[in-house]
Amino acid sequence: MLRMALIFHLFIGTTLAGIAVVASLAAGYDTLNPILIAALIGFVISIPATWLITKAVYDNS
Repeated sequence: MLRMALIFHLFIGTTLAGIAVVASLAAGYDTLNPILIAALIGFVISIPATWLITKAVYDNS
């Protein structure tokens, strides 16, 4: 399960961090600090999301 979670986290983490960065840029925050904070928030949010998705996939297989 850990290997599957790590693989999922690669994709989920980059996707959510990218979404957060695009949302930050669309909101007009175009300096370094808000972009880095948005990427960090997206990455942190992806940890429980990865756990939930991995648990759902693992339980259904």
